[in-house]
Amino acid sequence: MGSRWGINRTVGQMYALLFVSQVPLNADDMADALGFSRSNVSMGLKELQAWRLVRLRHLPGDRREYFEAPEDVWEIFRVLATERRRREIEPTLSMLRSALLVTPDNEAERHAQARMREMHDLIERLMSWFDEIQKLQPETAMQLMDLGSKVTKVLEMRDALTGRGRARKAAERATDGTTD
Repeated sequence: MGSRWGINRTVGQMYALLFVSQVPLNADDMADALGFSRSNVSMGLKELQAWRLVRLRHLPGDRREYFEAPEDVWEIFRVLATERRRREIEPTLSMLRSALLVTPDNEAERHAQARMREMHDLIERLMSWFDEIQKLQPETAMQLMDLGSKVTKVLEMRDALTGRGRARKAAERATDGTTD
């Protein structure tokens, strides 16, 4: 799962071990449990710390560093989403903003800039929504997710009553060249 989230397989396995462990683990424990070299574990722990996905702990009477994953799965999700935003989305928005400041010289550049504006505006809207979701208590976020398909049905009903649905379907047919 980690590799699908942008974390290499080894680091993902390390995180999985920390996530399911009942107690904090040190690097030697992790290397033994996973069959990894100590240096590979050290590099992986540095990456997990850079992602803010593990916490460092010191146990009384032991000089070694121990690591643990946060207990709250919502906190893990928030950290992952925030880090992905910082590493991937914000640089993309920055690049798009820079490109939108350039005055287009011809029709092709105006078209490209219009497409980039659409992408910029969508990402900005998603990030505003994400900021609002981040403020929710976990219980409220769960309720909102449970409403997902119900909200879609309400919006479809609204569209049917207002005629928006017919206009949208006609536009889709015109775009893909189909007819009823």
